[in-house]
Amino acid sequence: GVLNNKVKIVAGARSALFLPFTDLGLIIVDEEHDSSYKQEEGVTYHARNMAVVRAKIENIPVILSSATPSLETTVNASMGRYRHVFLKNRYNEAVLPDIQIIDMRENPPVDMENQKSFLSPVLLNAVKENLEKREQSLLFLNRRGYAPLVLCRTCGNRFQCPYCSAWLVEHKQTNRLICHHCGYGVKKPACCPVCQKEDSLTSCGPGAERIFEEITHRFPEALTLLITSDSVVSPKAFEETLARIENNEADIIVATQMLAKGYHFAHLTLVGAVDADLGLQGGDLRAGEKKLRDVRDANAKKDAFSCKHTPPKTPLSPPWRKMTGLRF
Repeated sequence: GVLNNKVKIVAGARSALFLPFTDLGLIIVDEEHDSSYKQEEGVTYHARNMAVVRAKIENIPVILSSATPSLETTVNASMGRYRHVFLKNRYNEAVLPDIQIIDMRENPPVDMENQKSFLSPVLLNAVKENLEKREQSLLFLNRRGYAPLVLCRTCGNRFQCPYCSAWLVEHKQTNRLICHHCGYGVKKPACCPVCQKEDSLTSCGPGAERIFEEITHRFPEALTLLITSDSVVSPKAFEETLARIENNEADIIVATQMLAKGYHFAHLTLVGAVDADLGLQGGDLRAGEKKLRDVRDANAKKDAFSCKHTPPKTPLSPPWRKMTGLRF
């Protein structure tokens, strides 16, 4: 159909770029920032860049579409190499919310009795106000499990994957320590395997399960849902969970990126990004770009946004911020 020009519109993956079009007139790269456009097996190439090359060869226009454009596209647009078309109005007259950055040094969590807290009082008060208004709140943390690290308070031993040297993530619901890189898992021991000291293991940092646990303790009367790939294990269960949110049968939702993009819930008016600076201190050169994209995606259809951030001094690229419409 493509070769004899009978097919006028083709929607395809990155390989569709190499179809033998005889009269190609336009190329559209949707979500041009997506890393899946880069092929790293076999013949390595980036489909977004190849789309620009093919459009130049064919002497036709190419549209790179994104609400959160990649840094390369942002720079090319700011330097005049690309023409930038900015959509000033959003669908259904929706308005992007202002983002409040919470400095955790000035608003530290207040621990509960026999339980450590990871949420700022500012965010908790906003959730409480939402409950009083019978509106929904979403707490977004892109980290599965209960705690990203378990160590021994006596000898300092950290539980590590024997195959890929990553820290084992605690999953409290199954009482296991799991490597999120290779899938290796082991039952959480009662004592440290190095010093044999009992009751010396401590969980460091929050995962989605731990935030869910804190929320259920602080707001026991609220209907709280946990949405991760561990708690929602089938498409049917996911559809049922989405239906509960749409029908306003949930007050607070604790979720990973499964719920950060592509959904609109009429009663959801508050989003809290827990540990919003997660990953910025790693070795990924695109860490800041990805984190800002997560923030933009999570608040794209919400009326308010509260952000937990320590410390709040991560630089934002002014051109990128201008192009995405983020307001801090």
